[in-house]
Amino acid sequence: MAATWWSRRRTRRAVRRGLSRFEVRLRSASPGIGFTARITARVLTEPPYPGTDEEIVTAVRTALRRAAAEASTTCDPADLASARDVCGQHLGRLRRLPTDPPLEFHAKLTLDLLPDDRAAVAALLTAQRRQAVTDVLRRQKTEALAAELAHPAALLVRWVEHDGADLAKLSTLVEHAGNVAEVFAQYRPDDERTVEHEAVEVLREFLGSFPDPAQKRMLYTLLAAGMDGAQRPQHAAKAQALLDGHPVADPAGES
Repeated sequence: MAATWWSRRRTRRAVRRGLSRFEVRLRSASPGIGFTARITARVLTEPPYPGTDEEIVTAVRTALRRAAAEASTTCDPADLASARDVCGQHLGRLRRLPTDPPLEFHAKLTLDLLPDDRAAVAALLTAQRRQAVTDVLRRQKTEALAAELAHPAALLVRWVEHDGADLAKLSTLVEHAGNVAEVFAQYRPDDERTVEHEAVEVLREFLGSFPDPAQKRMLYTLLAAGMDGAQRPQHAAKAQALLDGHPVADPAGES
């Protein structure tokens, strides 16, 4: 009996030592940059185990390394705190080895970046900031140019200012300016490519398809009545102001 108790004690201690602070290299969401982790596991099942101490330690380590790798590949190395939370929570779950009897265990880990990985993260963030500035400037230039050239007159000015422009062909250019300007007018920044903005475009095209003033007055009257029926009196007042041909102050903006 005593020999069995001592044997179980030695087994528990051997397994505990084998599962204390073993290291693993983990991939991150950024290719080429990885985490380094130290894992400490705790086996909850008492001996005897269905295998030797070395077999149990190897099986638990393998399962935990695989579990840590599954979690780390979704983590951003630039956000180390979040990566620690995600991986720590994942490894803290109760796990079982499909042995007979089953072996239950859980683990905790410390996650960090090696100096080379920290330097790589810093270089990546610097490159991302530089690219972000470039993208913003290019987008602003594109939006400003498209807004300017959406007007046929502005488009003609650009053509006239161009070196070698033939003013004798101006009448021909005028014929095409409207079509070209319409193409620029269709440009929309990313934040305007929404259902709401598309609805505004549909409404604008619909209203523009009725050139007769009497027809327009009828449409604006229906629009104001619909807004009033939807219990939106402020919008109805603005629609009525469009019908009357003058703007109306926004009551919500009055001091």
